[in-house]
Amino acid sequence: MLTSRRKLVTALAAATIAGTWTGPARAQRADRPLRLVLNVGLQTLDPVAGPSFVTRNFAYMVFDTLIAMDSKGQYRPQMLEGWKTSDDGLTYTFTLRPGLTFSDGAPVTAEDCIASIRRWGGRDGLGRRLIAATKEMRAIDDKTFVLELARPFGLVIDALGKPSVQVPFIMPARIASATPPTTPVKEIVGSGPFVFVKEEWMPGEKATFRRNPNYVPRAEPADGLAGGKVVKVERAELITMPDLATRAAALQANEVDYLEYVPLDFIERFGKNRNITLAKAGGPAQMVAALTVNHTQAPFDNVRIRQAAAAAMIRSEILDGLGLQPGAGDPGCANLFVCGTYYATTSGAAQVGTGIEKARDLLKQAGYKNEKVVFLLPGDSALLNPIGTVMADQLKRAGFNLDIQTQDWSSIASRWITKKPQNEGGWALVPVVYPGFDMVNPLGNPGTAYNCTGGAPYTYCGEALGRALSAFEAERDPEKRKAIAATMQQAALDDGTYLIAGQFQSPAAWRSELKGVIDFGLPIMWNIER
Repeated sequence: MLTSRRKLVTALAAATIAGTWTGPARAQRADRPLRLVLNVGLQTLDPVAGPSFVTRNFAYMVFDTLIAMDSKGQYRPQMLEGWKTSDDGLTYTFTLRPGLTFSDGAPVTAEDCIASIRRWGGRDGLGRRLIAATKEMRAIDDKTFVLELARPFGLVIDALGKPSVQVPFIMPARIASATPPTTPVKEIVGSGPFVFVKEEWMPGEKATFRRNPNYVPRAEPADGLAGGKVVKVERAELITMPDLATRAAALQANEVDYLEYVPLDFIERFGKNRNITLAKAGGPAQMVAALTVNHTQAPFDNVRIRQAAAAAMIRSEILDGLGLQPGAGDPGCANLFVCGTYYATTSGAAQVGTGIEKARDLLKQAGYKNEKVVFLLPGDSALLNPIGTVMADQLKRAGFNLDIQTQDWSSIASRWITKKPQNEGGWALVPVVYPGFDMVNPLGNPGTAYNCTGGAPYTYCGEALGRALSAFEAERDPEKRKAIAATMQQAALDDGTYLIAGQFQSPAAWRSELKGVIDFGLPIMWNIER
């Protein structure tokens, strides 16, 4: 059935190219907008309230960060001129670089930074832990502020430089202080390299940006998310094309410039097209498929039933469902922190994806009574739909009574954060895919970082995991943190916090005439020129 699906998608692409996009690609004006096709539609604009990497992509264009990660995974000053740390590691002094202004014309101040960090810290898993360890944040003057810890916390810089959902972007204090972290802000005012053109926004379809004429980039070259964010186009657009064949045809015909993710059936074809460049996804730029679980409601308030679902996640089947090219998937990897990265560990991995028979046995031991399980299946995602389809089949074979409800991702994202019962619009299971950037730090990983917080869809709460998290955050020695991370993964997999379902590569692609594209594992829209 999966082979037939791939043949159908390929046939649709050929028909689209032959019909809609006839003849050679027409010449493009040098000043046309830079067009990025998103994997799913953009509905939420607030990078704190919206736990989505679609919102993260948007936010990197209009907001900026105090600290940024470069291509080597190192943290570098971004909005900051620099920072100093006291000898005991409890006091950090941060100084803003000159010339920073928001898109409304107001200068960026230390108070804006403090308010933004506090708001982000009320929502993000790593941010919550930083705020809990903080004694005080205070402004020294307009450009300088101090973060003083109440107890040791070894990842202050890692937290403020966190590259993916949720990112501690800086916004005006008048907005950050007045808006709870779970409520989307009403104004999009940032200090980033682009300005959002709200009057042209079509939610779920298109978002338009213009170059921020008042943005002052750093002097050094762009490097990953760090360095000089020099915008070399006047306008840019984030657009949505739900049909995969249409996306592929549009890139080949030069109607769009950049695909966030290549439809997997087209990777081989794109690799042979000299007009298209494929990203070289590796390390934290790889993707991790998983199944999120609602721990607060039956039947998944029972750990045995969560373990049964984890046993049913046969990674080879799930990755086969994507139709990956040889070597693009790693079915042997069952790692919360991404295989091939610093905190990777095999601790507890033997219990993940052990098979359908094991899942059935665990269901019997748990006393499962055939309770309905609402499984929200994204219908418009090139990655989540095939992954979720295979997951649902595995769970049915294991004996779960699934109620599969197919919706667009924007609708699912709204339901995902609700606390409603399943029969009143709630949920039990939602398939997700996260870039490795979201997974490599145990204090930011969705399967560990949200323990007992209640501030995200990840509603798990385990004592053993909590102890490991506390030890990890207090430890300043990276080597000692590795051992703690292994303990943390064991606890998380034992409790079924977040069900790992496979690691794979899903590269971006862009037109080869684009120069300066930064291949970092997430779309970066500055530094690009035609």
